[in-house]
Amino acid sequence: MAAPSPVSIGRLVLGSGRPAVCVPLVARTADALVEDASALDADTAELVELRIDFVDAAFVAAPDPDGPASTGARSTGHADLDLVADVVRRVRGALDADLPLLFTLRTGSEGGERDVAPTTYDAVLRSAIGTGLVDAVDVEMYTDPDLLGGLVDAAHDAGLVVVMSSHDFSGTPAQGEIVSRLLEQQENGADVVKFAAMPTSTDDVLTVLRATAEFRAGAGLVPAITMSMGPLGVVSRLAGETFGSCVTFGSVGATSAPGQVPAVGLRAALELVHAARQG
Repeated sequence: MAAPSPVSIGRLVLGSGRPAVCVPLVARTADALVEDASALDADTAELVELRIDFVDAAFVAAPDPDGPASTGARSTGHADLDLVADVVRRVRGALDADLPLLFTLRTGSEGGERDVAPTTYDAVLRSAIGTGLVDAVDVEMYTDPDLLGGLVDAAHDAGLVVVMSSHDFSGTPAQGEIVSRLLEQQENGADVVKFAAMPTSTDDVLTVLRATAEFRAGAGLVPAITMSMGPLGVVSRLAGETFGSCVTFGSVGATSAPGQVPAVGLRAALELVHAARQG
């Protein structure tokens, strides 16, 4: 399996070897986020993801005459961009200086907490980029095409790593479709590509693992993050070094996606796999 070109997020280098453990921060208030960030250290997390879509005060609800969205996400009229920037500043200040920070606004269609207009999504990400305090930004691959390229350029102009992502909570696409999405992300300027899907069978889990290996063995030039979600897909979170996924997500307290396991145990398991692979 060919090694992709390494990508640095802060002091963390992605590209080969043991997958890094990313811990998502998913508290609902800025104060709680700061408390959770203060409790993290480099022995637990190697990358921290700030999930701004969980922060209720950062978003103003939009009237929804048809009732709540089927995804369970909350419909948002607009975002408080000053509060978004303040949350980034406070979380960055609470984190260990060695821990890189990934900023994410996960939309409802991708399994997140907010249904937002494309312009709101764009404005929130640009607000975070403008702070100069994040090391990477998650950009969803199905962002409005009129905005996607501009967001990628804005992140790169600020010296940030772009993690481009796609999530499928309804099932697991065919292997070729997964590889195609990863390649499209790469073509659209992603520094790191990401795909996650919900399995309904062990074959679905194997499909994600095979797609990851195919991407890495073929035209994949950048590091990939892939996972099969839910309890059935837990094994995919442990097998990244074998199949070619460079980051896995572990929890400290609340989880951001189904199937996440505690970060401390996850890191120990990854170390065990890594040591065994070294012979």
